[in-house]
Amino acid sequence: MTHVAVLGAGSWGTAFAKVLGEAGRDVTIWSRREAVATGIRETGRNPDYFPDVRLPERVTATADAGKALAGAEIVVLAVPSQTLRGNLADWRAAIEPDATLVSLMKGIELGTTKRMSEVVMEAAQVPADRVVVVSGPNLAPEIALGQPAATVVAGTDIRRATLVQDAITTPYMRPYTNDDVVGAELGGAVKNVIALAYGIAEAMRLGDNIKATLITRGLAETARLGVALGADPLTFAGLSGLGDLVGTCHSPFSRNRTFGERLGRGETLEQAQAAVGQTAEGVKSCLAIRDLARKNNVEMPITEQVERVCHEGADPREALTILMTRTTKAE
Repeated sequence: MTHVAVLGAGSWGTAFAKVLGEAGRDVTIWSRREAVATGIRETGRNPDYFPDVRLPERVTATADAGKALAGAEIVVLAVPSQTLRGNLADWRAAIEPDATLVSLMKGIELGTTKRMSEVVMEAAQVPADRVVVVSGPNLAPEIALGQPAATVVAGTDIRRATLVQDAITTPYMRPYTNDDVVGAELGGAVKNVIALAYGIAEAMRLGDNIKATLITRGLAETARLGVALGADPLTFAGLSGLGDLVGTCHSPFSRNRTFGERLGRGETLEQAQAAVGQTAEGVKSCLAIRDLARKNNVEMPITEQVERVCHEGADPREALTILMTRTTKAE
């Protein structure tokens, strides 16, 4: 029986652990806070996330990362992207020598502009073939309730990707394997930035035309960057590209869309953060994605304007005007 460690007891980590348990795997969740771990062990529920959702009996929790990692054949990383490197430095020695490392994170590291799989390889000191990425329209509240969903499991070693695919296959979760790690990760990271723009447009009560434009042109930005970095352009037409983008922009469960709505109503970054409570990955990632695009001479105008609104205090209406009056180019 496969033992899995899920490092991170947030909404997606908890929902993913539930899927694993219902697929027949033994799962130990690591929580940074003992109270959350105790709640999961004693009540079968995460008291901070999904307190009304019962976790399978196969799922337990601990605040001791070493205990969670002991004997784990699959290690699922579900922490905020900007904390990954530091956490892995602490966990590296406890990870089993041949464990498959699974990244659930959708971000780009600030400063280095590295994708999460690259950070995993460096910080955990493992080769690329031991890292697998899960990406797609994976809204955690829906999955925690057992609503049907699909996702992409991307890895350079198809054997490991298939191992993870089998570990999360349930009657409501359908995973597909893919070998385009770059495309899957960029789709998951950039969609958070576009969802911020979508939320701003929603709050400004703009029409469906501009919201559809943000999705399609946002996808074009993502694909341009992806191709420049060696991704397969067809990846962006799939679940980890268009699928994730539409789900994140459209759903009220999306933290990034919700954060964008608050910015669009005139709240400051600090006010929006306090209200949303959870991490909106796009807020930090927009800086790293902008830098990555500039490094590779890729034009990403929506990302540029989202960064200005989030970090330079630009008025969303001014940002929209800049987008709409840019030099016209062929579609």
